[in-house]
Amino acid sequence: MSRTLLDKIWARHVVAQTPGHPALLYVDLHLVHEVTTPQAFDGLRRRKLAVRRPDRTLATMDHCTPTAPDQATAVAGWYAGRRSKPGLTAIDAEAAHQLETLARNCREYGIELHHVGTPGNGIVHVIGPEQGRTQPGMTVVCGDSHTSTHGAFGAFALGIGTSEVETVLATQCLLQHKPRSVQVRFDGQLGAGVTAKDMILALIAQIGTAGGTGSAFEYTGDAVKGLDMEGRMTLCNMSIEAGARAGMVAPDDVTFEYLSRTPSAPTGAAWDAAVDRWRGLRTDDESAYDETIVVDASAIAPMVTYGTTPAMAIPVDGRIPKPRGNERARVEKALQYMALEPGQRIEGQPIHTVFLGSCTNSRLSDLRSAADVLRGRKIAPGVRMLVVPGSERVKAAAEAEGLHTSFVDAGAQWRSPGCSMCIAMNDDRVGRGEYALSTSNRNFEGRQGPGSRTFLASPVTAAASAVAGCVTDPRPMLEGAK
Repeated sequence: MSRTLLDKIWARHVVAQTPGHPALLYVDLHLVHEVTTPQAFDGLRRRKLAVRRPDRTLATMDHCTPTAPDQATAVAGWYAGRRSKPGLTAIDAEAAHQLETLARNCREYGIELHHVGTPGNGIVHVIGPEQGRTQPGMTVVCGDSHTSTHGAFGAFALGIGTSEVETVLATQCLLQHKPRSVQVRFDGQLGAGVTAKDMILALIAQIGTAGGTGSAFEYTGDAVKGLDMEGRMTLCNMSIEAGARAGMVAPDDVTFEYLSRTPSAPTGAAWDAAVDRWRGLRTDDESAYDETIVVDASAIAPMVTYGTTPAMAIPVDGRIPKPRGNERARVEKALQYMALEPGQRIEGQPIHTVFLGSCTNSRLSDLRSAADVLRGRKIAPGVRMLVVPGSERVKAAAEAEGLHTSFVDAGAQWRSPGCSMCIAMNDDRVGRGEYALSTSNRNFEGRQGPGSRTFLASPVTAAASAVAGCVTDPRPMLEGAK
């Protein structure tokens, strides 16, 4: 019988299952951070339980960590043992409490923690792959919606709730219903200035935020094969925004080359054996899928959202559609919140802030593409641009290439790693009624600050818009950057 990539990973991880009930799945890698874990660790204490596999648990501080250099330096100094002021008093008391709680829990339970300022610190969905902890065929979980990012390596990766975090800490297993296997095939090649971010926004606009409900997407097609690993991570990252439980790409030579450069990858004979095993992680035949969704990659333009869900997205040179059908009331409400009108061109819409970062678009290739646009140009007067690398490793690599100089010379702020303005749990916020063009993954009401209005787009569109001071098609500037 033909099997999908999901079928193969699932079968290898089922510990037990009663017909008609969820399967008990073994978890290979559990990623944790400061926001969704305090109650889980408290539950372990109440029940006098240990962490089952500390060696398969990896922690980082990311959601509420400061990115302003002075604050980040103060917090890093605190965790490096320099207890002089300001230390943790440099940040919000609630954020400081969350960081301290995570540090205490990791010490108590013997969990590897990358705290602020250490070389391994960064956004949880950036550090797992770059350290080689995420590998093909794994099951990966985290108390965060965008855990699907790790599926780019041919892993089954999903976000879980706090009670499930406690379960995995205690048992290294998780109850799950098997999702449907859905092929998402991007036929054709991408045009100039079109990125993985535009691919996923185009897909969500096509199928809606519930189009993948109960499914695990497997991304295929020439356009997907042509992406580097960082582009594939962007694609898988936003699978959840289409309602999918997970997103995956079958591992190939691109995957293996990336992993070969990571510190936790196997070496020698173990590497050869791993690659031989990983090459078998692919769907046997298209007939094995429960459904196939086809997207014409050659028809995708740089995309930008106009409403309050990622599905409300259009080409940057398009007009805001008139609300109609079952979504009419929802779209009308979104346009009212965004203070936009049907028929209005999205290009030319003024913006106040540009955010380049998040687990969707904060990797080295994202920074390179934006720097290419900004080099030799200046950010428009009145526009604030925050550039937040996804990890300390990304930050160091970008600085070694001089990318930070391109950003600073253009007038952007070069920050320390963290989730930052994606979720606005620190001081990185958009003002009430202001517009942000963001490379993050969610444009919900108030996501980037109370009353904030968000346009989602790619790094190149973000950089071009920062220069223009309004939503802008990046393709003319990319031509000028050659």
